[in-house]
Amino acid sequence: MTDKQGRPTKYKPEYDEQAAKLCQLGATDKQLAGFFKVSESTLNLWKLEHPSFSESLKLGKSVPDENVKRSLYDRAMGYTCLETKLNVVNGEIVETVVEKHYPPDPTSMIFYLKNRCRDEFTDKVENSNGDDIASALKALAGKLPD
Repeated sequence: MTDKQGRPTKYKPEYDEQAAKLCQLGATDKQLAGFFKVSESTLNLWKLEHPSFSESLKLGKSVPDENVKRSLYDRAMGYTCLETKLNVVNGEIVETVVEKHYPPDPTSMIFYLKNRCRDEFTDKVENSNGDDIASALKALAGKLPD
């Protein structure tokens, strides 16, 4: 019989729920490690050794990730929302709900397309042989007369 060596784990099953809730609030792995007072490598070990912990992190992170994806998409496409304005009319504060339009944002479009359609939208320019331009120029420079 072989004995396990090293310290006993600090992991507890109740960490699954705590981690999921923290991830829903946007916590990173580094922040989770700080919360549980362990190193990030220990947190990564817990993910491997405790599937329920790993699954909790995935589920918890999926909520804010989807919200950010949706927001990026809305910024790329443009969107309209209701906004409450406060005005003073005849000495009285009056709330007015107005519809505000935000036009499409080119930076969000670029980010979205570079990540979702990599084959079509990339900064790396290739020639017809599939070589990048820098390599092609370097090869041509080597052929120039001295």
